[in-house]
Amino acid sequence: MAGNNTNYEKEGQITRALGDFAANLDYEDLSPEVVDRAKYFCLDFAGVTLNGSTTDSAKAVVRALESVGRFGPSTVVGTSQRVLPEYAAMANGTAFHSIEMDDVNNEACLHPGVTAFPTALAMADVAQVSGKEFIAAVVAGYDVIIRLGRSLKGAEHYARGFHPTGTCGAFGAAAVAGRLLGLKDDSFVHALGIAGSQTSGSMEYLAQGAWTKRLHPGWASHSGIWAALLAKAGYTGPTTILEGRDGFLQAYSGDPDPSLVLADLGAEYQITRTSVKPHTCCRFKQGPIDCLIDLRNSYSINPMDVAEVRVGVLSAGMKLVSDPIEAKRTPVSVVDMQFSMPFGAAVALTHGRASLEEYQLGMPDNPQVKHIMERVQCVTDPVLDAAFPKQFRAWAEVDVADGRTLRSELEYPKGDPENPVTWDEMKEKFVALSSPVISAERQQEIIAAVEALDQISDMRQFADLLSTE
Repeated sequence: MAGNNTNYEKEGQITRALGDFAANLDYEDLSPEVVDRAKYFCLDFAGVTLNGSTTDSAKAVVRALESVGRFGPSTVVGTSQRVLPEYAAMANGTAFHSIEMDDVNNEACLHPGVTAFPTALAMADVAQVSGKEFIAAVVAGYDVIIRLGRSLKGAEHYARGFHPTGTCGAFGAAAVAGRLLGLKDDSFVHALGIAGSQTSGSMEYLAQGAWTKRLHPGWASHSGIWAALLAKAGYTGPTTILEGRDGFLQAYSGDPDPSLVLADLGAEYQITRTSVKPHTCCRFKQGPIDCLIDLRNSYSINPMDVAEVRVGVLSAGMKLVSDPIEAKRTPVSVVDMQFSMPFGAAVALTHGRASLEEYQLGMPDNPQVKHIMERVQCVTDPVLDAAFPKQFRAWAEVDVADGRTLRSELEYPKGDPENPVTWDEMKEKFVALSSPVISAERQQEIIAAVEALDQISDMRQFADLLSTE
């Protein structure tokens, strides 16, 4: 709890213990299940980033890099462009996050892969990186990012106006880059300390549907790479950056729990507790959308017969997807749609899905979608909140014109480890997302490379497959 970090602060033992774990984790330490999850999320990274590269926000990053000549050896996924490694990581992290289909950890309320994978891929142009080294670095990065996120407590961090993917992501990126540079002991801890002065990510993007959220993981990757490079060159950072009086946990949360950083360290790798997004929107909307799709499929609901929709929303997510309700009922931009529970409810009941096809400009003007959005009520429920953050339980009710009230509820949204997206479903997601960018032949090459990721001797070979050169 806040103020209970005195013993930790005295020796900086949280920062050092987490750094030692990340620096020394070997591929041989990982079980087949953990390796499998790393490959699984790597395919998700490839598909989501390839599609994300087509967004206006991702293209703007590439144009900015071209305008200042940051050319280099590293692949910008989904393009023929190559830039300096830290800028490739920035571009790829932004693209990966642009369509809101990147992986998520419930307990930490953040997206771990969106910094871990772009950083590790870019580092293959800084140091020799094999597939096994890549996997170990990514697994370490997930642990660092998630452990910090859960220690901050997502609701507390959000309440201060911060996006944890950006803030915790800088530390995770530094861990990935640091271990691939071979940093150990003090140098690794200094990399984390330097990253701590680059932790940013304002939630103000919600006010105007701006693109800045998409940049958060990209900038975190850029920052983490530079933190590691500076530490390797002898630059120092505070070794109590996590637990110190003015350190990350105390500064970024009103009620942090420092003990959660190291709890079960090495006993359960956090990549195995990470979820996949099947829908193109904020994590807090995914469960309710599952419930509404279930109702549509079970009762063949006519959208124009919907009298009212009530959705149980976790208290931590109300600010993101439900407040202010009138604005959420009238989304203007794609970002607005991604963070509007009324819009998500409306497309789920109208189309039976919440895919990229639905999250397009003009969809809010669809008469059926508009009819339902105007009738969506978002409510909190102590039963849902009681299981948060380990569970994102959800329920939804629909009143229809004939007087019936239809209800669906679930404990685990589709994509959670307890209700997983299968490998076959992941491949289907990859093919669907990457089809606008690469050929069917290239898709199969990428799938085969991911399945044999631990056999790759040089990860630049994999990066080449993600290029359109």
